[in-house]
Amino acid sequence: MADATSSLFDGFMVAGFECSDQRLEDGRRLDLLTSTQHDRWIDADYARLRALGIRACREGVSWVHCERSPRAFDFSRLAPRVDAARRHGLRVAWDLMHFGWPDDVDVFATGFPARFGRYAAAVARWFADHGEHEPLITPINEMSFLAWAGGDVRCLNPFAMARGVEFKAQLVLASIEAIEAIRAVSPRARFLQPEPLIRVIPDPSQPRTWRRVACDDLLQFQAWDMLAGRVWPRLGGDPRYLDIVGVNVYPANQFTIDGTTIERGDARYHPLAGQLLEVAARYGRPLLISETGSEDGDRAPWLRYVADECATALRADCDLHGLTLYPVLNHPGWLDDRHCRNGIWDYADAEGHRVPDDALAEEVRRQGPRLADERAAMLERSVAERRRSA
Repeated sequence: MADATSSLFDGFMVAGFECSDQRLEDGRRLDLLTSTQHDRWIDADYARLRALGIRACREGVSWVHCERSPRAFDFSRLAPRVDAARRHGLRVAWDLMHFGWPDDVDVFATGFPARFGRYAAAVARWFADHGEHEPLITPINEMSFLAWAGGDVRCLNPFAMARGVEFKAQLVLASIEAIEAIRAVSPRARFLQPEPLIRVIPDPSQPRTWRRVACDDLLQFQAWDMLAGRVWPRLGGDPRYLDIVGVNVYPANQFTIDGTTIERGDARYHPLAGQLLEVAARYGRPLLISETGSEDGDRAPWLRYVADECATALRADCDLHGLTLYPVLNHPGWLDDRHCRNGIWDYADAEGHRVPDDALAEEVRRQGPRLADERAAMLERSVAERRRSA
């Protein structure tokens, strides 16, 4: 039975605005906030969320843009979104680092965690000065993925090899510094820690790979375990650093050791509800689907599948607080600028209008109230169970 008494959000559906700002290997810097024109059409984008019944979203602060030179912080790009969120009554989870950092930062340097902590403190002070005393913060998005992609296989900055564990430890240290710095300013701040939720599927015909498969599968929990002090205690992890556990779920998140995707409908595919319950039982923390989505014609069917699995998990008393559709705006591809049709709305025209994917929008309208009702029923069961146990 979930020990839950309230919800993080007003409603269940959450929107995600793509905010990646990493440096590519050819030297180009991404800025998805600008390339989607969300920075230009903030009010219109937030109004579209409210029209669909969405009252919460994920956004990015962007270390890259806030600290263009050491200790010189500029939050002018953040202010319009904070003001707009207030006008539209949106609860926002703010990513401090979404795959990118200032050019002068060396993520492997011993001073990196402290540098990130100073930035986090500056963000917290700015929020407090603007009346935000209980911010919801994601210190670093997807530490495990970033450590693997940027520290082992060279497909993301800093394009290193065989340094993934070292990089992950640095990211955990930086997260701890950020949490301490923010709590020193705003003790009631909350923290979301999103990581990919995967399943590595063993091949029955290759028993020699089974231990490797089990190891790779367990690595999805390592960053959370480091934060909580379950492993590598010298990093300073402690349960107080693991607050809201975010799971990022996509259609390609189940695969064999050679990288072959296991599709829905395959007998080897693990239902999402079981995975959610596994994470909830492992950590006993509030849970959020912090990213999920698909592309083109699979957008609405995928959301329907994820929503059905959320409902199943809630009926099993999983303390699941929301489902984040990510991203809600179509965007140019990271590497080739291809038109990624994975959002509810397309590119903006000259007046800020965005053509919706009607099937996905209708699925959001249907699933939001349904899942909010399922969560309310779960909370009622939780309260009734506590009364019986008192």
